Amino acid sequence: MTNNGFPPNQVSTDVAVRTLCSCGREEHAIELVKELSTKNLQPDTYTYNFLVRHLVKNRSISSVNCFIKEMKEFGIKPDLVTYTIMIDNVCNSKNLREATRLLGVLSEEGFKPDCYVYNTIMKGYCMLSQGGDVLGVYKKMLDEGVEPDRYTYNTLIFGLSKSGRVKDAKKFLGVMTEKGHSPDAVTYTSLMNGMCREGDALGALALLEKMEEKGCSPNSCTYNTLLLGLCKARLLDKGVELYQVMKKSDIKLETGSYGTFIRALCRKGRVAEAYEVFDYAIKSKSIPDITAYSTLESTLKWLRKAREQGLVV
Repeated sequence: MTNNGFPPNQVSTDVAVRTLCSCGREEHAIELVKELSTKNLQPDTYTYNFLVRHLVKNRSISSVNCFIKEMKEFGIKPDLVTYTIMIDNVCNSKNLREATRLLGVLSEEGFKPDCYVYNTIMKGYCMLSQGGDVLGVYKKMLDEGVEPDRYTYNTLIFGLSKSGRVKDAKKFLGVMTEKGHSPDAVTYTSLMNGMCREGDALGALALLEKMEEKGCSPNSCTYNTLLLGLCKARLLDKGVELYQVMKKSDIKLETGSYGTFIRALCRKGRVAEAYEVFDYAIKSKSIPDITAYSTLESTLKWLRKAREQGLVV
């Protein structure tokens, strides 16, 4: 192309970079970008950020930082999207120290972190069950004048509930509503999960009623979370009632709730009901047949041994 008087432009560079990356030749893509940059044919921000996104998935963060530093020499500087891509990646890999550093760099470069950046860091702390740090990020958002959105509050409530700070999570349910963000199934399910973890399965069940009264429809995860919590709290009859609602609405069972429910029924000698739950799991294609069968089989073996030892009637 060049020899025939058609030097590459930003469009052809973008096509070449994307093609090289798609077949695992990111080193050649980097070399191409650098070579063209020496000839004042720098890639546009879309190509640059595409390459950064590809590199953070396949290389160490230090090598990505090296690439960014080298490209600065050609006058190509990272923008808010670049830093967001990097922060999202390090948060997913639970490297919150690097995420915090990048947040500082972002400010030093004159960029104001937006709601998405803060939400991403909050999500990272949630993965580590660090509720206090999630709350800290939220407070920093407010200090920086960034308005939280519904995803912010959902992440905050999830993180606090997961780390055992249910009381604080409940408080933010009210704050969320005051700020004009209607709680959805994710919000309520996160809070129910935290309540069940604390042993307040009945409170979680009451929250289900409140949720429905407000016109918010529970989803499969909501029901399975409650079923699991009720069984663990040894409120089997309540669990059976909830299961009947699930069955009537054709809601699938999840592996965890199915296994816990089956074991709870067998512990109480309600084997016929356990078989019925097994049949529903198979019919509704809730979980793989082999998983449903092996769970029931192992539970019945345990029940037989327990009866032989006089542990259950």
